[in-house]
Amino acid sequence: MISPMTEHRRILVVDDEPQITRVLRTTLSSQGYDIRVANDGETALEIMKNWTPDLVITDLSMPNMDGLELCRRLRRTTQVPILVLSIRGEERTKVQALDAGADDYVTKPFGIEELLARVRATLRRTPVADGQTSLIEEGDFRIDLAAHKVTVRKREIHLTPKEFDLLVYLVRHSGRVVTHHDLLGAIWGGQSTEQVEYLRVFVGQLRKKLEPEASSPRYIVTEPWIGYRFEPSR
Repeated sequence: MISPMTEHRRILVVDDEPQITRVLRTTLSSQGYDIRVANDGETALEIMKNWTPDLVITDLSMPNMDGLELCRRLRRTTQVPILVLSIRGEERTKVQALDAGADDYVTKPFGIEELLARVRATLRRTPVADGQTSLIEEGDFRIDLAAHKVTVRKREIHLTPKEFDLLVYLVRHSGRVVTHHDLLGAIWGGQSTEQVEYLRVFVGQLRKKLEPEASSPRYIVTEPWIGYRFEPSR
């Protein structure tokens, strides 16, 4: 059964492999999404002149204009969510894609169920604008911004100001991969973006306070060499 939440949601698939685009078109269409396909970044931009997608799924390695450049071009004019498809082992390129504006990535070869879950998560997320609300509720978490109070599974957690800021940033990007660079820049400023060890210390402190088992985290998940992904309930 097609969920009413997926009907009329538009997804642009950008990949130069016909087999991949065929599978994605068939699978996503069967879920009720409106799909269009481009085989490179230039074609994708042409399509978007007259058709506005709710999500862009793009490969990284393509002729004419690759996925990295497409991410950069899109971020100049739009905040449309971008889900990147990458080959296993392209850690450096994944980081570049996330820094260029991608919101998440799926590694090839990927499972269809994982891809669909990432698509649903990306489409249902709406960033919390500063000042829009003083209360954030995500999964097991309830955060009162005005009072600086954090409740996890109905238990109040006491955090330092920096721990609180770090948690709020992660929660506001729930389900997405957030790079070390972005986290350090957002919480400690642009001069601190290379101090990854500093970030690991604070993440370790947060895990001790939030996780049922800090040694086996389920909320703040490490993405090796890249950053962290916050999962509000697991």
